[in-house]
Amino acid sequence: MRVVLFGTDEFAIPSLESLIEHRQQVLMCVTQPDRPQGRGLKRLPSPVKAAAQRLRVPVEEPETLRSFLPRLQRLQPEVGVVVSYGTLIPPALLVLPAHGMLGVHPSLLPKYRGASPIAWALLNAQTTTGVTIFRLDERLDAGEIASQQEVPVAPADTAMTLSARLARLGAQALVATLDAMEQNTASFHPQDERRASYAPKLTKVHGRIDWRADAAAIDRLVRAMVPWPGAYTDWNGASLKVWRAGWQAAVDKPARPGEILSVGPEGVKVAAGNGQLVIHELQLAGRRRLTAQEFLAGHHMKVGEILGDA
Repeated sequence: MRVVLFGTDEFAIPSLESLIEHRQQVLMCVTQPDRPQGRGLKRLPSPVKAAAQRLRVPVEEPETLRSFLPRLQRLQPEVGVVVSYGTLIPPALLVLPAHGMLGVHPSLLPKYRGASPIAWALLNAQTTTGVTIFRLDERLDAGEIASQQEVPVAPADTAMTLSARLARLGAQALVATLDAMEQNTASFHPQDERRASYAPKLTKVHGRIDWRADAAAIDRLVRAMVPWPGAYTDWNGASLKVWRAGWQAAVDKPARPGEILSVGPEGVKVAAGNGQLVIHELQLAGRRRLTAQEFLAGHHMKVGEILGDA
């Protein structure tokens, strides 16, 4: 089929690669314009742009999709594919391809519609999640479903590891759906609006650790915030990011939430509202990411100090 892919983040790359591997005719990739990134604010291409250039697929970076409409009309695509693009598709573009626009969404819709379904699945202690292939309409992630694949959430999963698995699974489901559409065997069914929930976009404030919470909930927060925005707390007036941790149900002695209980090669143990978090990797603002043992070799973190605002 003649396909135009709309995508920006890493999550879209397996879908692009699978379209090409399965001999779909990818006419073009549409992605967000280069944005300033990193400490130097250097303008860098999106991951999808870099992948498209590597795969020798034409790339467009329109500032607005409305301005892109004439270009898309000339391409005459049979179907559009939207994967982690980052902007809503205007109604005029939704109906332009002969078979409409398909979305690849990393949740079991109608659960977790919105920008950050993977993080919210982890935050809410979901034991399963999945991917959905659906036909886009004017409502957010609310179109008719073509297929769904369910996967378990592993106890050590971060948003990054879970995203990588779901991206691969979504790519497989996408090409299978396109094959079914070509053979006129695809079927679509409406979502159950009674089961709909929303996964709002993450901001930096979502990563702030509240040490009054259960240690298990803080551990989920740490994993849900990898790689962005990162779970963080305050220590000695500086922002301290927690990259990897574990948790224990019991605390050996009464302690305030956020109180450092012990420091050593096994990690930094911190009291939570219930249980304790064991920090294994951390990073001071402006410094390198370090294991607990590396961090303690260069920083004097003391038992009894209080992390955060608790």
